[in-house]
Amino acid sequence: MSIGISTASFYPLETEEALAFLCENNIPCTEIFFNCRRELNESFIDYILDIKKNSNLRISALHPMLSFAEPYMIFSEYMRRFEESEENFKRYFEIAERLGAKFINLHGDRPTGKLPVEEYCQRFKILADIGKDFGVTLCQENVNGYRSADPEFLADMVRLLGDDANFTLDIKQSVRAGYTVPEIMEAMDYRIRHVHISDHSPAGECLLPTRGHFDFGSLITDLNNHGYQGDYVIEVYRNAYKEFNEIFECHKALVDSI
Repeated sequence: MSIGISTASFYPLETEEALAFLCENNIPCTEIFFNCRRELNESFIDYILDIKKNSNLRISALHPMLSFAEPYMIFSEYMRRFEESEENFKRYFEIAERLGAKFINLHGDRPTGKLPVEEYCQRFKILADIGKDFGVTLCQENVNGYRSADPEFLADMVRLLGDDANFTLDIKQSVRAGYTVPEIMEAMDYRIRHVHISDHSPAGECLLPTRGHFDFGSLITDLNNHGYQGDYVIEVYRNAYKEFNEIFECHKALVDSI
């Protein structure tokens, strides 16, 4: 287990600069959030590898840049668009294999989506099977404003997909959707492969760890008891802090506290 920081926490700092910043501060692992198509080019991936090769930074997961478009591209009624999306996702799986990332995160469809949950899961499995060819696991993230915010939907995925149901747990998203973290974990049947962490309190729903009231020790114990062996990656928004050094200070405070 390692506690890392997502490059998304530094947005809109450019992806490679955020990655270099993490290396300089000896952060053990990260999730890379891609922000434009240029960052999918082979030359850019080579550059990322150059940045990390002289560090101990491990890339745990990748986050596609078009999460907002997944309802339209992947889960619409127009099948041809989904077929194009298969090729788009294949590129992310290729990149994940090169970077050593084991997981790719999916936001999925909006609550207004027209596909029945059975069809949603069929399309999820098609993408997940592509990932398997590259040794990469596709993970459904619980995200407020998406179908995956609902524990009942997550439980349906477990029921319909079986061993192909894999998840990324996001603390802030469960809070924003009005569910407790244990509710979401139970709905996921603890098939959790990656965790996005943040803190919260009456002062805010997306705080840096140790600035709220969340019990990270209990979370880690609970997940350990259910066989979790993955990383915990800090993912917050830019309004959660004023200076970049605050992220590293809170990272250290969290590591020292558990």
